[in-house]
Amino acid sequence: MESVLLHCCCAPCSLSCIDPLREEGIEPVAFWYNPNIHPWKEYQARRDCLLEYAPTIGMEVRVQEDYGLREFVCHVADDIDHRCTYCYSHRLEGTAKYAAEHGFSAFTTTLLASTYQNHEAIAEAAERYARQYGVTFLYRDFRPNFRAGNQRARELGFYMQKYCGCVFSEADRYQKQIDRDKAKFAE
Repeated sequence: MESVLLHCCCAPCSLSCIDPLREEGIEPVAFWYNPNIHPWKEYQARRDCLLEYAPTIGMEVRVQEDYGLREFVCHVADDIDHRCTYCYSHRLEGTAKYAAEHGFSAFTTTLLASTYQNHEAIAEAAERYARQYGVTFLYRDFRPNFRAGNQRARELGFYMQKYCGCVFSEADRYQKQIDRDKAKFAE
């Protein structure tokens, strides 16, 4: 069975990817590298959920521990509305580099499972870094599995995040409430 490095943003999204890859005869090795996730407790909850789940299905996990709050904010502060471009690129470059340095011929990412992410930007960044580091980007559109994967994650009692990962996406999640409170207290 071929081994592929699977960048995992979280355990729930991994459920959309693992079985389809295994059905193809590909054994994913989970790779935790998410310096975009903030605050620390959110980062820890997502990482630890993946680490607790993986052994139950016999999946290896590699962790590149990097709580990168300051670096992330420094890179996106001048253009917060376009932060996702940096976020995808940074994580996928780290994944491609790790794959090349650790003998993986290919990598993919659970980011391709989310119906909320910019699928084309993710694939483009992954292709760019695959070429740069001399590994193959294993493209798969995992989005058709997204809803079923999330349902299964709920059934398994996984930690289910409420926003993409960075502090700015958390603020976006609460924007309607922020606007209501602002109007309420402006009166």
